Amino acid sequence: MSARIIDGKQVAAELRASVAARTAGLGYTPGLVVVLVGDDPASSVYVRNKDRAANAAGIAARTIRLPAATTEAAVLAVIAGLNADAAVDGILVQLPLPPQIRARAVIEAIDPAKDVDGFHPINVGRLHDGVASLVPCTPLGVMKLLAASGTPLRGVRALVLGRSAIVGKPMAALLTAADATVTIAHSRTADLAAECRRAEVLVAAVGRPEMVRGDWIAPGAVVIDVGINRRADGALVGDVAGAEAARVAAAITPVPGGVGPMTIACLLENTVTAAAARRAAA
Repeated sequence: MSARIIDGKQVAAELRASVAARTAGLGYTPGLVVVLVGDDPASSVYVRNKDRAANAAGIAARTIRLPAATTEAAVLAVIAGLNADAAVDGILVQLPLPPQIRARAVIEAIDPAKDVDGFHPINVGRLHDGVASLVPCTPLGVMKLLAASGTPLRGVRALVLGRSAIVGKPMAALLTAADATVTIAHSRTADLAAECRRAEVLVAAVGRPEMVRGDWIAPGAVVIDVGINRRADGALVGDVAGAEAARVAAAITPVPGGVGPMTIACLLENTVTAAAARRAAA
């Protein structure tokens, strides 16, 4: 048995094309601003890719780059200016932030209507109340991959491995809203391998390279690997031992090329959603 590969690059390309078509029909140009504090190389590359993808989809995207020594007050002042700018529909502050800046304070300062990352407590509450409009991009991307792969969710046993506010918790909320029977597991879960084996859909987002082994996977399960880690030999790997899991699972996302491309595509969709909602409310 060899698992079917869920091609995130293809699904993301289709979503970006859909966003571009939607943007072209709006009659105005949505605006996205990314705030990048410091010069972390990985963050810089990611932000550059976001800007390129946004502009290609007809979104006016720009990045505000601030030195690593920038104070929290200065970042909050930048956000206040963006909140007040009618040309800005989406605000994204790239994480992680330098240690002198509290991520929570920054996230809470963003206008919830412009919070295209979906991290503001108001948007988090809406998600868990089932009325969300701006959903965290990575979990939203996972849901789109599951839909594109034809994976049924109603009544299915789903396990989310990881409990972060960025992926694990919103992922569980989205799966619950789709009528899956959801378990959240983590590094301190008793007999974690046994919990994973019970899952018909397994979403791994724990941030540990190849932690989930092939014998943790139930035969015929659908595996979504959110992790992207660099091994000592330089190889990029997920949270799942992909080759092992592919011999057991029915379908699996590759790393890279699975969930990663969906995150940026969903960011673009969130920006257009935010733009339309703001103008409808005006």
